[in-house]
Amino acid sequence: MPKYCLRTTIFSLLFSILLSSPVAAGWKFEAKFNPEIRSKPFTGRVYVFFNRNSRNPRLGPGWFNPPPFIAKDVKNLKPNQTVTFDDSDEANILAFPEPLSKLNLNGFHAQVVMRFNPFVPTVGTGAGNGYSNVVTLQDGEKAVFKIGNLVKDREFHETKWVKLIRVKSKLLSDFFKRDVYAQGSVRLPASYYDQPNRRYPTIYRIPGFGGRHFTRSNSPVREKNKNGVEFFRITLDPACGLGHHVFADSANNGPVGESLIEELIPAFDKKFRSIAKPSARFLTGHSSGGWSSLWLMTAYPKQFAGTWSTSPDPVDFRDFQRIDIYDSKENMFVDSDGKRRPLARRGRQVMIWYDTFSSMEWVLGHGGQLHSFEAVFSPKGKDGKPMLLWDRKSGKINQKVAQAWKKYDIRMILENNWKKLQPDLKGKIHVYMGDMDTFYLEGATILLKKSLDKLPLQATVEIHPGKTHFSLLSPKLRKRILADMVETFLKYHPHASGDSIPSP
Repeated sequence: MPKYCLRTTIFSLLFSILLSSPVAAGWKFEAKFNPEIRSKPFTGRVYVFFNRNSRNPRLGPGWFNPPPFIAKDVKNLKPNQTVTFDDSDEANILAFPEPLSKLNLNGFHAQVVMRFNPFVPTVGTGAGNGYSNVVTLQDGEKAVFKIGNLVKDREFHETKWVKLIRVKSKLLSDFFKRDVYAQGSVRLPASYYDQPNRRYPTIYRIPGFGGRHFTRSNSPVREKNKNGVEFFRITLDPACGLGHHVFADSANNGPVGESLIEELIPAFDKKFRSIAKPSARFLTGHSSGGWSSLWLMTAYPKQFAGTWSTSPDPVDFRDFQRIDIYDSKENMFVDSDGKRRPLARRGRQVMIWYDTFSSMEWVLGHGGQLHSFEAVFSPKGKDGKPMLLWDRKSGKINQKVAQAWKKYDIRMILENNWKKLQPDLKGKIHVYMGDMDTFYLEGATILLKKSLDKLPLQATVEIHPGKTHFSLLSPKLRKRILADMVETFLKYHPHASGDSIPSP
């Protein structure tokens, strides 16, 4: 038999075997929630999280190498009513990184989450959200989930040295038409109880994205500063339903900056023995907290003695992680050569791509880092949600929205208003950035430095060679920053010392 005939016969035989073999059934998931945990119908998003390694899939996905997950929006889903995910309804299923029919999930652990609480930014760990049992998936088997648990709210445990400051914000409650609280943790100085008449300056620290006001510390702040200066240390809570509000008043997050200045700080000054003067208030923060602290210093220059901001989010939107959002030819997903845009790196290796991360967030819904920017900087759309800066499929930038972002462009604000700001802002800005920032944030800070170097604001902007987002804040830099704060405090309060009692 000729060789080509033999090959044809073999291929035909294999094809016949494939056709005669049973085709593996597509994935099918069914979920419903118990009336014991929720008696009312549910309208919102339902998720199925997968993870091969973790037996608690709802705790994901992480930013780096996220496992797959799917989601579906439901309306008026009643207790014990089943919501189904399968290939036949793929048009209504949001999926990452591929459609459900293309996901190889055999052997994965799966868990369902229902996003009952729309006012928290996280899904699987969001207080009040419902979650199910965990099922290990076997090819061809239907998986059934019952949502019988609610994520518990994290409790703040006060100690002798760590206290909670929490106030109902009238400003935010009026804005959202529900009770909203502003809060933070207060760590006391070591001499607080030994010197009951002494008052102290305060350092306000703002965590980065995903950070909260909770602290593991159960001890006082023991310091060895010049003249015996000691501080209150307040860690503010920047979390909101749409992510990290960065303490910038906005159309979507409400008057969060004003609430801090008008409500939380006065409440703290009243409850604790602080020096209730701007000359004794200091700002710091890293990443989104770095942007927050720089914003507060710029927006409320009369209220603070200075900011020491590290690795801030983009402070100049001409370099929004290497993207000039004001350029109509720019695209969030690809550069001018059509190459994919990176979002995060480790050394010189790309770890996250912009389009992939954007897709992941789109399936997760509100509360993610990128959409958190839109929640702060964008106007509110006709649908009541933040207007999108870019199209989630094409990456095209909406220039109308981009122009609206200018009111939050810190470099632009300082450059255009320096004469007005100079009397209250001179010498108060300190910014630090690594030139190998993990999230490509150094470009915007370099532009800020070039701008401020030309202005008589006496701002300090340092670019640290070889430092990344996570290696910038070395013990040496932390020590420098604290020493600068002490010197600034003593400049305004030259007679303050460890055994003195500055007046309030």
